[in-house]
Amino acid sequence: MKKGIHPENYRLVAFKDMSNEDVFITKSTVETKETITHEGVEYPVFKMEISRTSHPFYTGKSKLIDTAGRIDKFNSKYAKKVK
Repeated sequence: MKKGIHPENYRLVAFKDMSNEDVFITKSTVETKETITHEGVEYPVFKMEISRTSHPFYTGKSKLIDTAGRIDKFNSKYAKKVK
């Protein structure tokens, strides 16, 4: 490894998935201002919108999207009026 290019401030950080409240601990250099207590230990916390526990690729579950409603709305908005 080259010297002087890698960060020195690695520490344990809690990453919290806000969509399902899952928390996992790993080493990181991410800057945080909040802390969380996980299993009796206080960690700096980084809040995420999506992680491996909530992403459809990893969970195998997909969210249902109302495409029929969108298509009907589009057609009604942009349909040519027949006289």
